[in-house]
Amino acid sequence: MSKKKKTREMEKEYRKPLIKRRKPNRSIWGDIFLYLFLAFVALVMAFPIIYAVGSAMKPLDELFKFPPTILPQNPTFDNFSDLFVTMGKSWVTFSRYLFNTVFITAVGTAGHLLIASMAAFVLAKYEFPGGPLFFKIVTIAMMFTGYVTVIPNYLIINALGWVDTYWAIIIPAFASPMGLFLMKQFMEGLPTALIEAAKIDGANEWRVFSEIVMPNVKPAWMTLIIFSVQGLWNNRASTFIYSEEKKTLVYALQQIQGGGIARTGQGAAVLVVVMIVPIAIFIFSESQILETMASSGLKD
Repeated sequence: MSKKKKTREMEKEYRKPLIKRRKPNRSIWGDIFLYLFLAFVALVMAFPIIYAVGSAMKPLDELFKFPPTILPQNPTFDNFSDLFVTMGKSWVTFSRYLFNTVFITAVGTAGHLLIASMAAFVLAKYEFPGGPLFFKIVTIAMMFTGYVTVIPNYLIINALGWVDTYWAIIIPAFASPMGLFLMKQFMEGLPTALIEAAKIDGANEWRVFSEIVMPNVKPAWMTLIIFSVQGLWNNRASTFIYSEEKKTLVYALQQIQGGGIARTGQGAAVLVVVMIVPIAIFIFSESQILETMASSGLKD
């Protein structure tokens, strides 16, 4: 028997007891309890969404009913139609608000993904003076919320002349430390031998990054997209943008939401409209996001 064949046989024998130990030692009642518990947790987590959608479909009299009901007794889409009628009466059209939000979200997310990924690749796979210190600064920056940095951010943006422009929201999104931290930690799991093999085959740095690294860290950058879209889509931008024609959709909808008791139904519809895009993106990329919590399976 050759040495390689003998090694394979030894590996198979070694793996047999490991495979046996992976079988869960649970009874049928244990499985039933586990599924019931998971169903309960899922219901608790889905309850806010169910209640929000139910409230948006309630007539005005049911919204003030006490005790409140979770689902509408007489469901209607009048709240949504009234919302679009109210938005249509504004001197800035609904499509303009939507364009502003989509433009800020798309450009900000794309720039954040590109810059965070390139910086993470260098920090994860190359050693250079100041690299560890720079990553420590990025980690420390994650401790500060937007409320702490809003004044220095405003002073810098004002000095650059970006106040009342889209760039006041887009450029700071490029430098969000969360994306760099996430991408760097995930890229460290990639085998350096894979990158070195690509370079031996003649691939340049950009080709290694775009064709080797990025496809293997897809779960990480899909998660980054989710976080970035959620932050930018829900950004009111009222601190930096003053012109009404440059306001975001969320700002306009929240102005309607604060219109008093008569607009309570429209306010419930606003909540659904605002949250529907982040939820839809999360649902479509759910499997990729869950992979960020698992190993990529690649080892040196």
